[in-house]
Amino acid sequence: MAPIRVAVVGAGILGLAVARRIAELQPEAQLVVFEKEDRVGAHQTGHNSGVVHAGLYYPPGSLKAELCRRGMTLLREFCAAHELAYEECGKLVVAREASELGRFDDLEARARANQVPGLRRLDRDQLRAIEPEARGVAGLHSPRTAIVDFAAVTEALAADVKAAGGSIQLGRELTSVDRTGREVRLVAGGEEHAVDRVVLCAGLQADRVARLAGDAIGPAIVPFRGEYLRLVADRAHLVRGLIYPVPDPRFPFLGVHFTRRIGGAVDIGPNAVLALAREGYDWRTASAGDLVEMLRWSGFRRLVRRYWRVGVKELHGSLSRRAFLREARRFVPALKDRDVVAAPSGVRAQAVDADGSMVDDFRISTLGRVVAVRNAPSPAATSSLAIAEHIAEQVLT
Repeated sequence: MAPIRVAVVGAGILGLAVARRIAELQPEAQLVVFEKEDRVGAHQTGHNSGVVHAGLYYPPGSLKAELCRRGMTLLREFCAAHELAYEECGKLVVAREASELGRFDDLEARARANQVPGLRRLDRDQLRAIEPEARGVAGLHSPRTAIVDFAAVTEALAADVKAAGGSIQLGRELTSVDRTGREVRLVAGGEEHAVDRVVLCAGLQADRVARLAGDAIGPAIVPFRGEYLRLVADRAHLVRGLIYPVPDPRFPFLGVHFTRRIGGAVDIGPNAVLALAREGYDWRTASAGDLVEMLRWSGFRRLVRRYWRVGVKELHGSLSRRAFLREARRFVPALKDRDVVAAPSGVRAQAVDADGSMVDDFRISTLGRVVAVRNAPSPAATSSLAIAEHIAEQVLT
């Protein structure tokens, strides 16, 4: 019996995790990964904040809740085996005012239902013992929340794929998928390839590559840029670990927060502003084609009508450093304007349904021999090895 031929499209952390898992389960598989950029982890992976989430936020029973907890364990073991830095610096979710305690209680209940390890509720004095510069009426401490360098993790995954005999072909953009015959025929980088199974993990291009394979138009990707500031080195001591606000359950974004990075830097952010291109990491980068496609999507128009006030607030924070810092200073009052410099931005691929709702859970389509990841936002990096288990089982059965 001939070995199975599998193609993975996308060499971010998720695509490479899937490729690695397939190689583990089927060592004889003929495995190829196609990536349109000249390096692995070029977009969402390479711009990730590095937080290893412990599962506080996600509805119990959702794929996010299940795969985040499993993924956290697998990632910790992977980093240990590959001698990669993995720091359990802990996360503190801070309720600034009594009016937030209802949402705070709901978050605690959800986190306990998800069995977040070591979770503790703190009063104002206890939270200051964890983060001396933080201010609030209550805190929820997740001591096992960690940080890693996801770019380094992705490089290690790529090395594992190659060591298992897989091929990673860079600069090979997918332009065609034909699954009408007994095999799937792909065109990537101008060359045709025949395979038995395909996994699409294209991140910011997820909807487009899925449509190539015959999947539905929606959900469509709407790109949101997350902008950051960074504490200057001699003020990084203001934050020991991770400080987060109580999230608003209406949105998948967590709000401006403080994130310690591997190496000791501390980032403040992100906001969530509409990017003018799928890969628009600043206001100067715009794509007429991306904008026209977005405006034509009924879900985007409904999204704008529903949340335009929130969008205006986020835009104000993007254009005004003073406004951005005002929000951050609610949690760390000692923060001063001179304490920060600009830091690199990232772009989140947020899937939006036709009714204008932002897809919250992971969403994966199966199209015969093709598996398409349609929505994999945070905590997809944390969950990547667990998502890979989930997808590989579908691919190989």
